[in-house]
Amino acid sequence: VMLPRLLAVVRGPGSCRGWREGSPARGSASATVAPPVALPAQAQVVVCGGGIMGTSVAYHLSKMGWKDVVLLEQGRLAAGSTRFCAGILSTARHLAIEQKMADYSNKLYHQLEQETGIQTGYTRTGSIFLAQTQDRLISLKRINSRLNVIGIPCEIISPKKVAELHPLLNVHDLVGAMHVPEDAVVSSADVALALASAASQSGVQIYDRTSILHVMVKKGQVAGVETDKGQIQCQYFVNCAGQWAYELGLCSEEPVSIPLHACEHFYLLTRPWETPLPSSTPTVVDADGRIYIRNWQGGILSGGFEKNPKPIFTEGKNQLEIQNLQEDWDHFEPLLSSLLRRMPQLETLEIVKLVNCPETFTPDMRCIMGESPSVRGYFVLVGMNSAGLSFGGGAGKYLAEWMVYGYPSENVWELDLKRFGALQSSRTFLRHRVMEVMPLLYDLKVPRWDFQTGRQLRTSPLYDRLDAQGARWMEKHGFERPKYFIPPDKDLLALEQSKTFYKPDWFEIVESEVKCCKEAVCVIDMSSFTKFEITSTGDQALEILQYLFSNDLDVPVGHIVHTGMLNERGGYENDCSIARLSKRSFFMISPTDQQVHCWAWLKKYMPEDSNLILEDVTWKYTALNLIGPRAVDVLSELSYAPMTPDHFPSLFCKEMSVGYANGIRVMSMTHTGEPGFMLYIPIEYALHVYNEVMSVGQKYGIRNAGYYALRSLRIEKFFAFWGQDLNTLTTPLECGGESRVKLDKGVDFIGRDALLQQRQNGVYKRLTMFILDDHDTDLDLWPWWGEPIYRNGRYVGKTTSSAYGYTLERHVCLGFVHNFSEDTGEEQVVTADFINRGEYEIDIAGHRFQAKAKLYPVPSLLTHKRRKEDVELSDLHGK
Repeated sequence: VMLPRLLAVVRGPGSCRGWREGSPARGSASATVAPPVALPAQAQVVVCGGGIMGTSVAYHLSKMGWKDVVLLEQGRLAAGSTRFCAGILSTARHLAIEQKMADYSNKLYHQLEQETGIQTGYTRTGSIFLAQTQDRLISLKRINSRLNVIGIPCEIISPKKVAELHPLLNVHDLVGAMHVPEDAVVSSADVALALASAASQSGVQIYDRTSILHVMVKKGQVAGVETDKGQIQCQYFVNCAGQWAYELGLCSEEPVSIPLHACEHFYLLTRPWETPLPSSTPTVVDADGRIYIRNWQGGILSGGFEKNPKPIFTEGKNQLEIQNLQEDWDHFEPLLSSLLRRMPQLETLEIVKLVNCPETFTPDMRCIMGESPSVRGYFVLVGMNSAGLSFGGGAGKYLAEWMVYGYPSENVWELDLKRFGALQSSRTFLRHRVMEVMPLLYDLKVPRWDFQTGRQLRTSPLYDRLDAQGARWMEKHGFERPKYFIPPDKDLLALEQSKTFYKPDWFEIVESEVKCCKEAVCVIDMSSFTKFEITSTGDQALEILQYLFSNDLDVPVGHIVHTGMLNERGGYENDCSIARLSKRSFFMISPTDQQVHCWAWLKKYMPEDSNLILEDVTWKYTALNLIGPRAVDVLSELSYAPMTPDHFPSLFCKEMSVGYANGIRVMSMTHTGEPGFMLYIPIEYALHVYNEVMSVGQKYGIRNAGYYALRSLRIEKFFAFWGQDLNTLTTPLECGGESRVKLDKGVDFIGRDALLQQRQNGVYKRLTMFILDDHDTDLDLWPWWGEPIYRNGRYVGKTTSSAYGYTLERHVCLGFVHNFSEDTGEEQVVTADFINRGEYEIDIAGHRFQAKAKLYPVPSLLTHKRRKEDVELSDLHGK
């Protein structure tokens, strides 16, 4: 209930004095902004946006030696979302890369005042994350165990301890909390001004009240910018325009798609308490109550993420600087009620203002950084989902590294602009999706949850048929994929609600699908795979692919090669299968979310040659995976062709007829290590072939299966996925992929030198399989991914993926083991002996379970059958 006292909002003049309006002490915008003179005619880099992102990029570029940088701001510095930011710096994040960015930001802001002489208001207050439910506490325990191992102090505490740390809180409904003592509060506008000041002193030129009208592009490369004050020629452009980034992306000859959308975000400010709150009062995050609370000038600042957010500016351009939007007390009322329950004494305080400011959100709750796939030299850093202050320092550093060195120092694929395609840039899609994303920031995120908005965008021709048979769907890169199939006798509602950290309700369903794959035959629709064809008039296709891929593609026609697409450091940019269709034609199958990234990478290295053609044929083919020992019987009967290994060896591709349909590409591989075939079917034949397969398969016990069964099968066989187990910082030598690299064939390829060096020096991490020993599947918390791994009691790495192995009847985790020196903490070579001699534990939400470690089987020790399976390593999609 809204209390009369709280409605007595001060509306008179000066009611908001001190809120980002006074100029910061000992330094201000005028100290860092160049006087109104003509813009330079050229620069190496032009950064658009004078908020915390733009100033952080400029600051880090100058630190890395790039001085010829111009930063342009359409209004005043730090006058956009940065000015209204609540100023909370929190390192407690779900993603490891976000934890690292926030930790770096914390350290950077801590010393910024000393470096620049500009007061930033940095105060180390610590944060308390409250849990009203056991599931929330489990979620916090999972974060807690991950933060501890990267050196961020934190602990799980009791409600009693919460009351000691923050006496004004009502703790009667809490089951526990997490305390992160080194979190801080800071004035984000002053941080941006300090970063700008430091950049300016290093030679960066900063101009405010300068609008960019157009980004000039020549031959797919940034050439310059056109502003309302003239042109600047440049080689690099950085879009840090916040909520204006979407429109700015469209303002170039070659549009750059940047999927984000703004929502209104509300928080209130109060006058100080009679005894003002000490500046060290911890920040409180009550996610179950959907609110955050921090000290503000002796009173409080409190906002939150309501269930029914208000998207704004869907139609496009908005006001130059963010003027305060309208107060909306009715909309804020649920958050206010939650705040009063948590801090009952608040009733006595007078409210100064209800602030309403726009914040930008992205389709998957992760920020957007990286180089545009369509324009070289066009970089982006936007879409912070209300965490701009926490990520600003780290994100600016990674983007600057990307520009200066060609790649960032950490794996940032989860944040890369290229994880999105044009399909995510529909304004309607973005408007609907951010209305779901904003509440999700504080919703409890249990494993395997799926977005509900923006669905059924990309579907296989079999979607309706599978849906009618009980398919439950997940979405990847906009594509609907089946998770599992609910049998007719199961209760649908119960399954839809099975959101838990423990054994899920679909356990038995997936078990029966896995059993069918092992004993009979299953069919999985895997149409979402990215599919490219590379053809040439002469040998150009083979020559360029031999350079771009690490395995030998000069194989007889009809053979399939499993290969990595590596970068100069030997890391996986992609992990795929390539079939040689003819002397001059190749068919490439990649992970679903590689569609944009892989296309951009191939285009980057392919010469401009009209005799060499790259075509995206993803939409042309429906892919059916027939897994199981009876798959050979089904296909033999449908094609009247012998399908036994003698006639159709492993990793072989043949075009044949199936039923009445011709031109089906049949491949003897399943991405799981199980026997079977992949069928790539021209989409007009998809329904016919599926119906025939199901009809003939009846007598062999055929059934539909989904990706959860696939995951269990591949992890049990130690098959690594790109985007989950493998990434741009992982090399083939670190995950048992030596046999799929042509190191000794005298053929040059990208990454070869790095791999030769690594082979000589040894590897510093190894992908290892862990089988949990003392783990009770029914009663204990499940491992999902990201759990810390301990060897002889010392932290050595994290899991990258896991699944229940129905054959082993144990949980199986994959993860990388490092060897940190006990004295210096530096990484040392990881040998097979080091792996095999350790005693291992996996930490699941603070509880350690014993595990047996198993290294990749060495190819020379394998049987012939096992070697064939190993060569076919890897499924091609992420989690």
